[in-house]
Amino acid sequence: MQSLIKLLNDRLNKPLPGIEAQYEMAPITRAKYDIKTLDPNSYRKSAVILLLYKSKDSYFIPLLKRHEYDGKHSNQVGLPGGKFEENDESLRHTALRELQEEIGIMKQDVKILGALTPLYIPVSNFYVEPYIGVYEHEEINFNLDTREVKQLINLNTDHLKQDTLIEYDGIVSGDGYKLKTPYFKVEGEIIWGATAMILNEFKKLII
Repeated sequence: MQSLIKLLNDRLNKPLPGIEAQYEMAPITRAKYDIKTLDPNSYRKSAVILLLYKSKDSYFIPLLKRHEYDGKHSNQVGLPGGKFEENDESLRHTALRELQEEIGIMKQDVKILGALTPLYIPVSNFYVEPYIGVYEHEEINFNLDTREVKQLINLNTDHLKQDTLIEYDGIVSGDGYKLKTPYFKVEGEIIWGATAMILNEFKKLII
């Protein structure tokens, strides 16, 4: 299993799969944005983390199902993360802080391996930097902030490699619109939009 970490260490030092890999899992009506062309003062900065932890013979990534609320990402499944705050030293710090706040994993227990391609989410005007980290201990204990997290979903990275995890259908967005989109189906939950796009770039690194 350590070979997965070695593989990531190698591939994160090479050109990333990039937005082409991300947009393979985008809704068909989603416009393609190049981060480099956007005014840095026009969007809100945020970060998420793909945390790898080992259980038995596989690595898993924890995903969070949000509560239903009056907002763009209500009841959706996402990665631990959130918006940049003034006290954050960097977006990497944002990702680690949110990881600790949302699921109780301390930043000192996580080694950051690198980052994936930044992604712009037009519906909520967020610029997102996705980081990849590995939990450095044998057993992991989650402590969910139940105000923010409704449910924890564990994605097996071995399953992520399989195309059978991908389905395609119409889904209803937080705005109530029905969108045609590919998505990952994990533990009966639909993972679509920005989270699916980020996961697909990660998938390209490990297959």
